[in-house]
Amino acid sequence: MYQFFFRTVLSKLDPEVAHHLAFDAIRLLGNRRVAAALGRTTAPSADLSVSTLGLTFPTPFGVAAGFDKDGEAVLGLGALGFGHVEVGTLTAHSQPGNPKPRLFRLVPDRAVINRMGFNNGGAAEAAERLAHVRRARNRPVLGVNIGKSRVVSVDNAVDDYLTSTRLLAPVADYLVVNVSSPNTPGLRGLQELDRLAPLLAAVKTAAGDTPLLVKIAPDLSDDEVARIAELVVSTGLDGIIATNTTISREGLTTDSAVVEAAGAGGLSGAPLAKRSLEVLRLIRSVVPNSMCVISVGGVFTARDVQERIDAGATLVQGYTAFLYLGPLWARQINRGLSALRA
Repeated sequence: MYQFFFRTVLSKLDPEVAHHLAFDAIRLLGNRRVAAALGRTTAPSADLSVSTLGLTFPTPFGVAAGFDKDGEAVLGLGALGFGHVEVGTLTAHSQPGNPKPRLFRLVPDRAVINRMGFNNGGAAEAAERLAHVRRARNRPVLGVNIGKSRVVSVDNAVDDYLTSTRLLAPVADYLVVNVSSPNTPGLRGLQELDRLAPLLAAVKTAAGDTPLLVKIAPDLSDDEVARIAELVVSTGLDGIIATNTTISREGLTTDSAVVEAAGAGGLSGAPLAKRSLEVLRLIRSVVPNSMCVISVGGVFTARDVQERIDAGATLVQGYTAFLYLGPLWARQINRGLSALRA
């Protein structure tokens, strides 16, 4: 039914408009009574729970950052069966993001190009909202993803991240330093070790007891990935998220004129699967088995999720397939995982 609705209605709408309509519906699912009723059909079975980061995740499958930028639909997403929701990316300063249009579907590739540009209401506003979310019963694990404000130069990025950290670490179950979005000028340069090392060390100190991870790009070379993984271990971080969106357009089947018209931005979805899996395996070969590694990129089915877990992922996240497969996607993943493990 959702596939028919997508083809006949949603695919005809501007992608960002369609996202907001779906998002508003999901937000309503966070109502306590609605969530309780829905949870009877969507809750993952107990055999899927994962212990990591000092937390218990009811399922290894969660929502990647980017879907719920301001933490407004955490409870609704949990009611749909996601075990964790990573909010953000949040910045110290509120910002509108890049000019529209900034979100584009590549339907033949089951992919999306976005250049949203960290549109969000700012860390302070989100901190108040997330404090209330944390007190809710039966909520999903709450991750918070932070990035550099556009108005702040790369040279002043550490202080900017620290502002967000001090506001958001107290209300997060885990915190993520995002240095890998292609849509904020200069951000990916923070993945260079001479900039990344002091940034991670400073945020780790400010985060206190809140587990800290870093999210990296798929476009790094294998040597760069390995060096960052080594830095994460030596700095004492709790984990790595691999990967963010890619700037590559290699191997797409969508008409080249459509791809060119979409322009710059990060590509997510099925075309990212191969590289995301490669980066996961490389990271796992470097970091200790006990370290949390979250794999994201090109995941659509329960078999995809299980493949990532078999390759060393502690947890798995998705986003783009949610747009193509609809609101019961997490339930399908969880039921599929249970069936594969039976």
